[in-house]
Parts: sequence; C-alpha cells; structure tokens
Amino acid sequence: MVVISGCGVPSSREAPDATVEAVEDDAAAELPATYAAEAEGEELPERAGAPCPPDMVYVDTNYCPDIERRCLDAEHDPINNLDICHAFAHQSSCRTSERRIAFCIDRYEYPNQKGAHPTWMLDWYQAQATCESRGKRLCWASEWTAACEGPDHTPFPYGWERDHAKCNMDNFFIDPVRPAPNAQFLFYSRDKEVALRELSRLDESLPSGSLETCRSGFGAYDLTGNVDEWVVSDEPPQEKSKWAGLKGGGWGHVRNQCRPMTYSHEPEFTYYFVGFRCCADVEGAPHWTPSRHAVPAPAVKPHDFAPEPVVAIDPPGPTTQKFTRNGHRK
Repeated sequence: MVVISGCGVPSSREAPDATVEAVEDDAAAELPATYAAEAEGEELPERAGAPCPPDMVYVDTNYCPDIERRCLDAEHDPINNLDICHAFAHQSSCRTSERRIAFCIDRYEYPNQKGAHPTWMLDWYQAQATCESRGKRLCWASEWTAACEGPDHTPFPYGWERDHAKCNMDNFFIDPVRPAPNAQFLFYSRDKEVALRELSRLDESLPSGSLETCRSGFGAYDLTGNVDEWVVSDEPPQEKSKWAGLKGGGWGHVRNQCRPMTYSHEPEFTYYFVGFRCCADVEGAPHWTPSRHAVPAPAVKPHDFAPEPVVAIDPPGPTTQKFTRNGHRK
C-alpha cells in the first residue's frame, strides 16, 4: 500500500493539489475574520432562491487543503513519468484544519452547454478573459477539487476506484503531425482550415455531459477526463506555470483524479485537449483565499475568445480499446 499526500503521487510532470506549507495554526491565522468564523462552523446567512444560475451548480462543503489517502493499487506510467492510482482505501485524514468553501461552478466544460464540444486551444489568459466576459472567473484549484470530490470527498468524482467506463479517459492517443522535423504541430497552423482538419483528426473528446456516470456529487460533469482544464493555482508559484495550473487530465492515460494538478506548462500554453470551465462567487458566502505563499494572477480585460462553438470535422471520438495498466489494452 502507498500513502499519498494530496491524493496524488508527485512526479516531474505533476504534483498533488492543494499542498500547504503552513502548520494548522498558521493556516487558521491566514483566514479573514469572516472566513475564520465559517471554518469554526458558523452557518452561512439564508439566501432566497437558488444561489447559482441554472447553468452552474452550487458547491458548499468543508474542504481539506492537505489530505492523506492510501493508494491500494498504484501504477507507474513511464511514458508521462507519473504515478496513477487505480484504487484508494475508503477513508482519508486531513493534515490541516478543514475550511468552509462555497461557490458556483459551471455544470459543463466551456461553453457550458450539454451536448456541446468543449472549447480548445485557448491559453490561461484567454480562458480567464472569456470567463470574465460572462461575469465569472476561472476557478481556484481548490474550488475545482472540492467540486470534483463532491460531498463525500472521494478521489474521483464517481468514487474511490478509477474507472474509464465512467469518464472519457484512458484512450490511446493519435499522434500529432509535424510538417517537418522540429516544426510546430499542424494544429498550430495559421491556416485555420489546416489547423481544424488536424484538430478534428486528433479529437477523442465526447460532447459535454455525454456520460451521466462522469458527474460529481455536486452535479458537475466531466471534471476528470475529456479535456484538461485551466485553473488558478492557490499554491506557491511554479517555475513554468507560475499562477496557472491544469486539472482533471485529458482523454488519455494520465492522472484523471480530483487532486493532482499539472504545473509543466506556461500560462501561454495552448493544446488540442486543453479547455476550461468557470466559477463565480456567491453573495454572502466566504470567498476562497489562497495560501499567503501563492502568487497573485494578473488581471485580464474581459473578452470572449470563444464566440463560436467548436465544430469538429468527423472526429474519431474515444478509442474502442483503452489503457488498463502499464500500456495493456482492453
């Protein structure tokens, strides 16, 4: 058995989400007065009607910034240099004080419409600006994790054991094409038609909300698998990603858990399976505040960088065969 902090096994490419350096008393001291009251169990004020718009779900839970779980079935993936846990013991412990967290999160990946193709090829700045144009924002990593773990605080949105039948993941990647050695991939082409054909050829996504089994306990879909999602990191800054991070994993054989986050890409990074979803504050609820060691994300001007829906050309969709363990097909 392997003991895992933060619900993920660190590697050169990934690290577990929401690791805090402060001891328990320091963590409580960082909270604003109103938040400290919530952490001690004070009730939120009553609000008339639903606190979130119809296209968002409400998350209100106690969140553990530094969790410990036991992995019962671990696999090392040499291709991506990461460790994947296939099953966790059905209990966990919190190394710090739990914190009250309450917010709204998009029900689906952007454009947040059931049956729509997830938006792709936007960098962190463009994703944040697009959320801002809707009166929202990118999620804090801890908010995203809380929405994924659900009220039962499980390592996957659907439970304690990894299952690629429940979310779109563990597909065999289609290799991207370069027009020449060391050249950019075709999907970065300035010719929009060339780029779209290549993006479509590589596309193993599912329309948002296709799998009812890939729904967290709070009602958010496709948090693990399908496309990776931009968030704002609430941890100390990383050399490449700085204030940004990617959560959930794409449709391949990668982390696909609630806790881990990828730090290996700059905020300017775009890719064919990178998307995002938006969050929003709830009036009267305590707003999430990051560790004092986190670097503030820059302000962006609201702008919709995804005004048109993605329409892929005859995409292949998920592969029939899936990765199981160590490259085995099923």
